[in-house]
Order: sequence, then C-alpha cells, then structure tokens
Amino acid sequence: MKEDFDGPDVDGELYFEPAISATGAEPTVDSRPAKRRNSKLRRKLGAGVVLASALVMMGGAFTLFAGTSGATDTGNDQASVAAGHQLYSVSCITCHGANLQGVKDRGPSLLGVGSAAVIFQVSTGRMPATGQGPEQDRKTAKFTDAQTSELAAYVQSLGGGPELPATLTDNSNVAEGGDLFRLNCASCHGTTGKG
Repeated sequence: MKEDFDGPDVDGELYFEPAISATGAEPTVDSRPAKRRNSKLRRKLGAGVVLASALVMMGGAFTLFAGTSGATDTGNDQASVAAGHQLYSVSCITCHGANLQGVKDRGPSLLGVGSAAVIFQVSTGRMPATGQGPEQDRKTAKFTDAQTSELAAYVQSLGGGPELPATLTDNSNVAEGGDLFRLNCASCHGTTGKG
C-alpha cells in the first residue's frame, strides 16, 4: 500500500528533523533539563530537611513525654565508681580489658552491657569466670552485694547500657512487672518464664 505525502502536517511542521539547519545557525539548546535537575535537587534536599526535622522533633517529644526507664539507682556516685574501678582492675581487667573493650579469646566487651548485666553475672557467681566457655554456670558469688553494686556503677559509668529494673515489692503493679519481664528477661527465659 502506498502512502501519500501531502506536505507538512496541520501544525506546519515537517515529519522529520533536518540534520543541518537551513540557515547554518547552531541549534539552540533547551535549558529545561537543567531546571528539572535543580528542581529535583531542591525536592531531595527539602525532603531530607523535613525528615531530619521530624526525627529531631520525635526524639524531643519522646524525651519530654517518656516516663522513667524503670531503672533503679545503682549508686553511681564517684565513690562507688572509684571502688568499682579498683575491683575491676583486680578481678576483671585481664579478660575484659582496661577500657571494657574486651580481650580477644579471653572475654567479651562490656561496652553497652550496663549495670543490669553486671549485677546479674556477678551476683549469680558466673563472673569472675573460673574458665573459658560459652556459658558460665551459677556458683557462689565471690563479691558482696555492695561490691557488686560498685562494679556495676563502674561499668555503667564507662560503658552505659541498661540499668537494673526497679523491683516490685507488692502486687500493686503486676502489669508493669510483666512489661519489665517481657522487655528484659523474656528473650532468654521465654514468655512463660520456663526458658
């Protein structure tokens, strides 16, 4: 089938782009893509600023409205920290390092474990460990409660991390105790407390 060519279309344009301008002038460059790039860049930067602002506001709102962490004071005064440092230097430094960073093939880092982990490990006699192994069994504690609190204060002062949750002395707030158990204990002991 033969198609007839009737010349320019109704808008007056040719059906093709000429390779060379009839006047010899350089073709004009359309500046619209540069504007589009600037527009996209502005949108991305604007979105980044909005996201950062939202994160800062959410953090501020959380800090403002969040209650306490449910942690008790472990006696992080300077005297407790100094006494804990002395105990750490004698009993813990060979495996956990001078700055709680851990020693390869001896003991893990204590950075970020918090005073709660120290109180648990030391009060149950698991630490100081008598040998290497993936799990330490419960033994008679080598430190008194006061010494354990001092060690916990020292580790908390340098490494941060979770503090010991408040203990419930009566049944007035069993729901809060359940929340504390789910957040701090259930990962090892299971949701029913059977391990």
